[in-house]
Amino acid sequence: MGLFCGGRKAAAVTRRCGAQPTAMATSLITQNIIACIWDFDKTLIPEYMQTPLFRRYGIVEQDFWQETNAMIEEYRRRGYHVSGENGYLNHLLTYVKHGRLRGLNNKILRECGREIRFYPGLPEFFATAREWVREKPEFTKHEIKLEHYIVSTGLAEMVRGSAIAPFVDGIWGCEFIENPLPPGFVGQKEFEIEAEAEIAQIGAVIDNTTKTRALFEINKGTNKNAEIDVNANIAPEDRRIPFQNMIYIADGPSDVPSFSVVKKNGGKAYAVYNPDNAAEFEQNDRLRQVDRIDHYGPADYTATSPTARWLKMHVQAMCARIAGDRESDISRKVSRPPRHLNVKPEKKNPAAPKAVQGELLTEEPGNGGR
Repeated sequence: MGLFCGGRKAAAVTRRCGAQPTAMATSLITQNIIACIWDFDKTLIPEYMQTPLFRRYGIVEQDFWQETNAMIEEYRRRGYHVSGENGYLNHLLTYVKHGRLRGLNNKILRECGREIRFYPGLPEFFATAREWVREKPEFTKHEIKLEHYIVSTGLAEMVRGSAIAPFVDGIWGCEFIENPLPPGFVGQKEFEIEAEAEIAQIGAVIDNTTKTRALFEINKGTNKNAEIDVNANIAPEDRRIPFQNMIYIADGPSDVPSFSVVKKNGGKAYAVYNPDNAAEFEQNDRLRQVDRIDHYGPADYTATSPTARWLKMHVQAMCARIAGDRESDISRKVSRPPRHLNVKPEKKNPAAPKAVQGELLTEEPGNGGR
């Protein structure tokens, strides 16, 4: 039976009666995605990702980083403020300009990315972790998914060229531009593009503070829907991946801003260290003592390692919470249908009218409490 307005079905006379269509209710199946968010250098790999690049061009890596630090300090004495990330990116461009990195472009960066060496268990661990959310029927019932994101102060093109790229759902990193647009380009119809272009400008910079912006983009779903601005005011229940569904994994103090954002908002923070480096172990222990992280372990991602076990335990704990919340939400929002009351024979009252015995009960108000 349809709804009526003035004796006619509402569907047929909405316009005449002045009624407005009812907005569709939001789905109960939301926020069922878990995100593992990874730093890159010293977290997934034992060295800096630029190592293969310097090796290709015959540059002594230690000299480059010493020059970068000295350059930033020299600029500071001159009254310029240059961040560490801008400093090393600009110094790479200076190397290109002076011929030390002649011909360097994004294609070469991706090629160098293929030479990046990962810690034990990677990249296969990323695929294995996705299966954790399918190991129990209650997890699959609610279609829980696990996504991997990399947020790095390194070079995004090198990550894209690495062996782990096919296993991740998004990459944040520093970017370079080839063939910068010239002055007056707005009025031009065609642009000259060099076949053998070199990187010439910085396109994007990720530092340890702006990493937190990436976390909010993942949280709100900006990375999946460009219509959503990261600065938009979005209710917690409408965000794609709530912070309590996140685990942030990184190697040390430089990631404290990201650790703090995730941990303070109900997610988990996990630090890793090189098993061969005692100083990194002590550093992580200090982070735990001051409550910056939830736990720490070796950068070993083989199936039986402490790190793999801890991550699996907490991913599946998140799955259980999501499934439990979803079941509670459904129970709260969905009322039981009308049902028949089956009265046992010995309880029947022979004097009662037959209509009362086995009468139809509903749970709607106005039925006299039946």
